[in-house]
Amino acid sequence: MKAVVLAGGYATRLWPITKYRPKMFLPIGDSTVIDRIFAELEADDRIEEVYVSTNERFAADFEAHLADSEFEKPRLSVEETTDEDEKFGVVGALAQLIEREGIDDDLLVIAGDNLISFDVADFVDYFQEREAPTLAAYDVGSREKAKSYGLVDLEDDRVVDFQEKPEDPNSTLVSIACYAFPQQSLSLLSTYLEGGNNPDEPGWFVQWLQNREPTYAYTFEGAWFDIGTPESYLDAVAWHLDGESLVADTATLEDTTIGENVHVMGDVTLEGAHLDHAVVFPDATIRSADVRRSIIDEGTHLEELDLAGALIGAHTTITNGSS
Repeated sequence: MKAVVLAGGYATRLWPITKYRPKMFLPIGDSTVIDRIFAELEADDRIEEVYVSTNERFAADFEAHLADSEFEKPRLSVEETTDEDEKFGVVGALAQLIEREGIDDDLLVIAGDNLISFDVADFVDYFQEREAPTLAAYDVGSREKAKSYGLVDLEDDRVVDFQEKPEDPNSTLVSIACYAFPQQSLSLLSTYLEGGNNPDEPGWFVQWLQNREPTYAYTFEGAWFDIGTPESYLDAVAWHLDGESLVADTATLEDTTIGENVHVMGDVTLEGAHLDHAVVFPDATIRSADVRRSIIDEGTHLEELDLAGALIGAHTTITNGSS
């Protein structure tokens, strides 16, 4: 079995934090979003190779990241895009990767920005029992949230209807960008694209596929975060920290209070500050400031500010409201 980790997006909704770094490298505690996935794939002997599908802009970043890691299975497979407007779409990029790498095996596909609470090995077990296309599904608990995803309708775990981003959802069970396909189903990606169908979202392919062959859903409880917005990233950090804080040993704190779900990285200086539900990257300095539900990038200097819901880019200086 082979695996593909989708890591080709540009994460524009998280700019400026992700303008010059892949969002998959955003820290979740002492790890990163994508490393949590790599660790599970590395541990599963059924998965022989892991292809990391990324774009030309971030290829060097992934090469350096993998070279510094202990993972042996991941290897890059680069799509020829450097900008959001050039993207092939997820389905288009996946079909190209399968052809480019000559994949002729069962295939696990998982988004590199997925933070999930189930074991990927359990998902693979379920897929191998069914021997049919399989997706992972999660109840988001809100019809408003469900509007942003692919809605799954099931009968005895079999997908009987699939609606991509419905305007009026009739349930809250959605697909979470974790799929498994038998080898004999891979050719259907090309058939789908040759028919002029939507190349952008995997859900459109699943909607098309479930009308042609049995497709199943692995449902799970617990947690799932689609890390595409500042809010979802901070929620994922909060889930991992569970009300605690994580402060690097090399950070300097003076007259500072740290609230819940705060991650302060190395060589940060905090003086007269209060932080709550925030992430502060290395080498930042925050003085006389209140920071809530915000992400502060590296090398930033902030003084005498009250920030809520802020994204502050790297090496920015803001003092008393002026930059």
